[in-house]
Amino acid sequence: MNFLAHAWLARGGGDDFLYGNLIADGVKGSDLDGWPDEVARGIRHHRRVDAFVDSHGVTREILARSPRSGRRFVGIALDLVWDHFVALEPGIAERDSPLVTRSYRLLVQRAAPARLAPMMPLLVEQDWLRRYADFAFTCRAIAGIGQRLSGPNRLLELVPWLEAEYPLLRDDFQRLWPAVREALEVTPESPRRRF
Repeated sequence: MNFLAHAWLARGGGDDFLYGNLIADGVKGSDLDGWPDEVARGIRHHRRVDAFVDSHGVTREILARSPRSGRRFVGIALDLVWDHFVALEPGIAERDSPLVTRSYRLLVQRAAPARLAPMMPLLVEQDWLRRYADFAFTCRAIAGIGQRLSGPNRLLELVPWLEAEYPLLRDDFQRLWPAVREALEVTPESPRRRF
């Protein structure tokens, strides 16, 4: 789950909007009436980002060269790989990062959806958003998600491929991230985009 990338793209909005982006993977269905308007807007923004990335040509290229046996799971792994590369970007996940501090504050102060609730304390306590800068940590997180899925751990099986593909994935990120930012980044100057 690429919390850091979504947080960066949503940082120009208010706390409710950012919170919606952070918890969107734990919210199912299209009926968001039970959420405050700005949280729902954040959830919709998160989903737009996911749809944009999933349909982007760079993502399709990666899927085409990925191991056939793991293709169904590559998108999950890529979410975390993107957070790794985002964490390496200057100013995003450094020790005194206001974005990471703000994200953790929101995740501690507010109740997460049931699907994410057990993970949120760990994410904050273990400082995942900053630790994604360590690719070995990112790969362990990918394998850990695979343990929670039924059947064989297909995400763990993808780790050697991700390690071998690292230079190509870094180049892929350098092509994808600017396109995502241009299309969907909410800055303080543009927080009222419609989502």
